[in-house]
Amino acid sequence: MTYEELKEKAHGLPLEPGVYIMRNKDDKVIYVGKAKKLKNRVSQYFQDTVSHSPKTRLMVSKIHHFDVIVAASEFEALVLECSLIKRHMPKYNILLKDDKGYPYLRLDMKQAYPKITMVSKVSNDGASYFGPYGSRGVTQDILDAIRVTLKLPTCSREFPRDVGKGRPCLNYHMNQCAGWCQTNMTAADYRSRMEQAKQLLQGNFKSVASAIRTQMFEAAEALNFELAANLRDRLNAVEALSQKQLVTAGSIADTDVIGYGETEAKACFAVLHFSGGNLLEKEYEVFPLPDDKAEAVSSLMKQFYLSRGLVPKRILLPFEIEDGELFAQLAEQQLGRKVKLHVPQRGDNAQLVELACKNAYEEAQRVTDKEERISGTLSLLGKILSMEPPKRIESFDISNISGTDIVASMVVFKDGKPHKSDYKRFKLEGLANQDDYASMYQVLKRRFTHFKNGDDGFSEAPDLLLIDGGVNHANVAVRALEELALSFPVFGMVKDDRHRTRSLVTPQGQEIGIDTNQTVFAFIGNIQEETHRFAITYHRQLRSKRLRRSALDDIPGIGPKRKQDLLKKFGSITAIRNASLPELERYLPRNAADAVYRHFHSETQEENS
Repeated sequence: MTYEELKEKAHGLPLEPGVYIMRNKDDKVIYVGKAKKLKNRVSQYFQDTVSHSPKTRLMVSKIHHFDVIVAASEFEALVLECSLIKRHMPKYNILLKDDKGYPYLRLDMKQAYPKITMVSKVSNDGASYFGPYGSRGVTQDILDAIRVTLKLPTCSREFPRDVGKGRPCLNYHMNQCAGWCQTNMTAADYRSRMEQAKQLLQGNFKSVASAIRTQMFEAAEALNFELAANLRDRLNAVEALSQKQLVTAGSIADTDVIGYGETEAKACFAVLHFSGGNLLEKEYEVFPLPDDKAEAVSSLMKQFYLSRGLVPKRILLPFEIEDGELFAQLAEQQLGRKVKLHVPQRGDNAQLVELACKNAYEEAQRVTDKEERISGTLSLLGKILSMEPPKRIESFDISNISGTDIVASMVVFKDGKPHKSDYKRFKLEGLANQDDYASMYQVLKRRFTHFKNGDDGFSEAPDLLLIDGGVNHANVAVRALEELALSFPVFGMVKDDRHRTRSLVTPQGQEIGIDTNQTVFAFIGNIQEETHRFAITYHRQLRSKRLRRSALDDIPGIGPKRKQDLLKKFGSITAIRNASLPELERYLPRNAADAVYRHFHSETQEENS
């Protein structure tokens, strides 16, 4: 289907809840979405494409046709959306990279030498399963702690096949394994340790400690002090493990705090797991900048919990999401557990959300490189100004003091970076008095006359013109362009009381605030400062040259070399003016010194007469 056909089909959809399925030319599903009103939601893809993120624009360009499924309710649409995303894993949906679910620990006591392994789901195979735990990292920590406490093997040897084959490994010599590969170790003792491991995973620390303590006393009474010492060490390890509340801490959190952060090009969804007020673990997912952050958080939250098959009692969110209540219903229906979603505004919970958002921002910042930042900033600027991301930006500023030495600067940013080889400086002509509007008109007229003539250094067209000043300055620029039959996007740079650009203004007077978007605010601020610096530097050069010329250049016998020598010896024009004739004759021939002395002192005599 053509773009217009897709647009027409979207406008013909019903105002009913449902799911839409975007497909490419190969009939592959590339995006699945849910809508309260199918017509309104799907039509947005084929209308204001400028406001879309680069990823969404690319997705829209790949759509060949789409299908919709009308649902009886929003809840039914949500269930269907989750199911279709899980089935098709569409390329342009924001997807979790790891949706294996919360890990479990598996122990099968039917084996002669049982092992504890980490698994992603529970199977009906007669084995014992413990968990689920907050993440694979937490689960591995629990497994390692159990193994070290009971000195269980971590090697790949198979028992009883490998008993007596080879020397014990490094863990044995580090006292972290009892050396089950040696012939003096029995299968019965191994199974006893595994029974204790099972008890520890069930949280029965006291019963395990009691059994070990009894064995320790029996060994001591039998004068087997080496065994008693080993049992004492194991008892201490179990008691230390109990104090860590390992199983409680590792189990699924009672509160999850979701954070969202974004840079110029990347966004991050972070989840902090809390149990009993203690932070257990952080999980996060980094993805390209979305069009709608609330929609992105909602989508990832559904995947995060539904794929794991478990939700906490409470989830704290950074902002409201449209599907919050529907998600709570779905979690209760599919997972059999009620969950409360809350957006805290103040207090400790608000601080927890702030912490989660900070973590999310740091992770997004970490994986965003310099080029992505620049590209993302230009995309944001284009989105704010309802235009394509500008590749070439030209900025203009006027500099003068009381109408003297009026100059202008043209600064160029290409692909978000200063392109100094294209900078231009203009010395204004025919303006006796300070008139910023006339100055700006002249500069724009001269710059784009060169452009129309194809002159070297002026032949490249801008994507965006930024004019230092407000709506009147922008209108002057538009008038200059119109007289040359040209048209480019023009915006004035409106400053705040600290001389920073707080907003951009159209020639029609519409102000577009940028001070709330730190990324664009800083970028436009850099352009403004660079344009002003370039203009003021040129102005100072001309003014300094004029002032120096008026003082020395008209004196007979004083050329550039002698002028330079005088300034070097005396340090300033004022010192030369105040020098006596003998002092001048130390550095100049008598006639030249006399000319300099008479030049300055004749001025003084005239002023006094």
